[in-house]
Amino acid sequence: MSEPPADAETFLAVTDSVAALQPGLSTLEAGILAALHLDLARDSRSFARVFGLEHALVLRAVETLAGDAGLLALQDRNPRTQRTRYAASAAGDAVLAHLHG
Repeated sequence: MSEPPADAETFLAVTDSVAALQPGLSTLEAGILAALHLDLARDSRSFARVFGLEHALVLRAVETLAGDAGLLALQDRNPRTQRTRYAASAAGDAVLAHLHG
């Protein structure tokens, strides 16, 4: 059996670090960036499933991160399920480069 990419403690620590670097982000938004950094989820549906959240809440946070915050770049959206694939934008990469988790 393989090791999970990160445990809960690591995820929470990275989420806190992202929130400290970007104080205007909600905990959910910081968590999306932390999960991206830790390679836990790279799309909205996977993040919602892994963390037991409503997909609509995750979609709103992804839209905020891609729009107002400019920290995500949207790569693809399934028109039927709304699953949205994303990656860090240049600004997001700059934030994630400060993390060590």
